[in-house]
Amino acid sequence: MDLVRRDFLARSGGILLFSLLPWDIAYGADILDVRLWPASEYTRITIEHNGNLKFRSFVVRDSSPVRMVVDIEGLALSDSLKKKISEVRPSGPTISAIRIGQNKANVVRLVIDVKEDIRPEIFELAPIANYNRRLVMDLYPKSPRPVDSAEAEDDPIAAALGGRRQPAAESPSRSSSGTPSSGSPRITLMIDPGHGGEDPGATGSAGTHEKDVVLSIAQKLEKLVAKENDIQCFKTRGSDYFVPLGERVRLAQKARANLLVSIHADAWISPSASGSSVFALSERGASSAAAKWLAQKQNEADLIGGINLRGVNRKVQNVIVDMSNSWKISYSLALGQSVLGQLSKLNNLHKHNVEQAGFAVLKGQGIPSILVETAFISNPSEEQRLRNEDYQWQLAQGILEGIKKQIGRDKSLLQG
Repeated sequence: MDLVRRDFLARSGGILLFSLLPWDIAYGADILDVRLWPASEYTRITIEHNGNLKFRSFVVRDSSPVRMVVDIEGLALSDSLKKKISEVRPSGPTISAIRIGQNKANVVRLVIDVKEDIRPEIFELAPIANYNRRLVMDLYPKSPRPVDSAEAEDDPIAAALGGRRQPAAESPSRSSSGTPSSGSPRITLMIDPGHGGEDPGATGSAGTHEKDVVLSIAQKLEKLVAKENDIQCFKTRGSDYFVPLGERVRLAQKARANLLVSIHADAWISPSASGSSVFALSERGASSAAAKWLAQKQNEADLIGGINLRGVNRKVQNVIVDMSNSWKISYSLALGQSVLGQLSKLNNLHKHNVEQAGFAVLKGQGIPSILVETAFISNPSEEQRLRNEDYQWQLAQGILEGIKKQIGRDKSLLQG
């Protein structure tokens, strides 16, 4: 252990204690908010601020519990900062306690007790959308959580990783009988609830976040698929945390998905815009100015949600590529039209045909993919419907029926 860490522990007899001095001096930055996003895959802590911060971090593993220490320079401890930290309730599988203290005159020390050893990633984000500057701490389990061998045999993601579950993937749903009615392999569907964590997506006038609505619809769709004999499914996220667009695509590829359906709730500058829409990838630009605008907004998810570009594996970056075969876009268009037909029974359609644009999440090579805008969350009337559990079940059922109709037309195309 280096001298700094020895001194750090020696001053408190091996226990992390702080003298919480009543300093309310600002040294160039104000903390605007502190947020915690716990999930089984990883836990994120975000410190939003409005100035220039310097930081260093280290993990103390010499005693229990393991602790991550972050020293933030250019900051003084204030009552408001202490209050913000006290309001962050440790939860989930990673964090057991969070404490803060004044380490030096202009250095605040944040101490995070963790339940297991971690692999931290700490990075900064520039202002974007409704966010100011952000200091982001992503805490990953140092050792991936194992799954049993029987589960790995049935889980293509786990099997591909040698019996360890891919961090951001959900377990595949099981059909009621476990045996495809046709005797042929089941179709694998990747359900992608848009946004999550730091990226709320669109927000309605009543405060409804797109990320929450689409996750709820995705969970209902997963339960419906579990009753099907010929389809199994995964989800790109199972709770409220951020998944980069490239990772969503990679998860679909890792699961050997035959189809990907990304679920969203549209927004527009005018609250009068209404109706359901379905989008597919375009090889030659957007089919309309609105489709281009929407794709640009959705593709900003990595910037808003917060991705550590220095830590992005080049292989993950490379999965965001255009489909190589035009028939897969054609199949996506047909699938989208089938889903659109079912949604027309539940809601007005914003456009009666599938639109096309360069959505990053639809660019998984070899996987027919559609993006479903269930309704306009920016429309007060449609926002209220999206909040309704029964309506969410109807949307999930409509999406599934559209998928089944298209699969029924030529299932062999997807399995070829």
